[in-house]
Amino acid sequence: MHLVEKMVNKQLVTAETLKLATLKQNKVEVEVLRLDKIHEVISGNKWFKLKNYLSHAMLHNYRTVITFGGPYSNHIVATAWAANRTGLHSVGVIRGERPIHLSQSLQMAAHFGMHLKFISRSSFQNRKEAANVLALSREFKNSYLIEEGGFGLPGIQGSGEILELVEKARYSHILCAIGTGTMFLGLANGSDLKQQITGICILKGMPDLMPGYKDWLESPDKMDYCRIHYDYHFGGYAKKNQLLFNFMNRFYADTAIRTDFVYTGKLFYAAIDLVNKKHFPAGSRLLVIHSGGLQGNLSLPKGTLNF
Repeated sequence: MHLVEKMVNKQLVTAETLKLATLKQNKVEVEVLRLDKIHEVISGNKWFKLKNYLSHAMLHNYRTVITFGGPYSNHIVATAWAANRTGLHSVGVIRGERPIHLSQSLQMAAHFGMHLKFISRSSFQNRKEAANVLALSREFKNSYLIEEGGFGLPGIQGSGEILELVEKARYSHILCAIGTGTMFLGLANGSDLKQQITGICILKGMPDLMPGYKDWLESPDKMDYCRIHYDYHFGGYAKKNQLLFNFMNRFYADTAIRTDFVYTGKLFYAAIDLVNKKHFPAGSRLLVIHSGGLQGNLSLPKGTLNF
C-alpha cells in the first residue's frame, strides 16, 4: 500500500442515521457520512482532495508542495501535516497580511513544519498569473503547486472516491458544503445519474457557480441534477453569529455530532431548514457529508460551544 493511502483508516468512517423529530414529521431520512472520523488532523474530505496531488509529488521527486488558503483554512493544516508525514517540505501562501497573533489553524500548520508566506488580498486573487507562479517556483525550488482547497482534476477525482464508502444507490440526495467546489464536483462525478447533488455555498455574494463547474463534470447530463444554495453563509466565509452557535449546540445535544462554524455547522443548518421548507419530497433519503475541519473551533472563546 502506498504511503499516502496508509495515512488514514477509512474503516473508521460510518454512515449514521439522524433521529430527529422534524425528519420523521417530514418523512425524510437522513444519514451522515462521518468523514470527520477518518483522522484527527487530516480529517474529513481533505485527505481525498490531497491524496492524488501528494502521490504525484512523491512519484516525480518534488521536494516541496506549495498551496494556498486563508488564515482559518483546514486545507492549509491538512497539507502541512500530510507533507510532514511524507517527507515533503510545505509552503502555505496565506491570504492577507501577517497578523499579530496567528489563528489556531496557522499555528497548527507552522507546528507541522509549514513555511507561511503572507501576501496581500489582491496578490492572492492574482496568484494564478504566470509571472506570480514563476516567482513562486523560483523562490521555492523543485516545488509542486496545489491550488486552494485542492481544486483541480486530481482533487476532484480523489473526492469522487468518497461515495465508495457507502452503498450510494440508497440515497436520492447527497449534500455537502461548498468552498472551492472540489468535493461537490467529485461527488457529482461519483454519483449515479439521477441522484441530486446539493451544495451549500459558505461564501457570500457568489454568482451562479454551475456555469463554471460544468466543464469539470464527466457527463453534461449531471448538470440537471446539481443544485447549489447560496443563502446559508451566515455573513460569509468563516463568519458566524449566535444563531449559528445556538444551532450547533442544539444539534450536538440532539445527535452527539460536533460541527464547525466554517462549513459543517452551516451545512447541517441548511439541511434541516430545507427539510422543514419541504424542499425534499416525502420519502427522500439524504446523505450529508460531514467534511471534518473541527480544529477551526479552537479559535472560538471558551464556552461558545457545548462540545
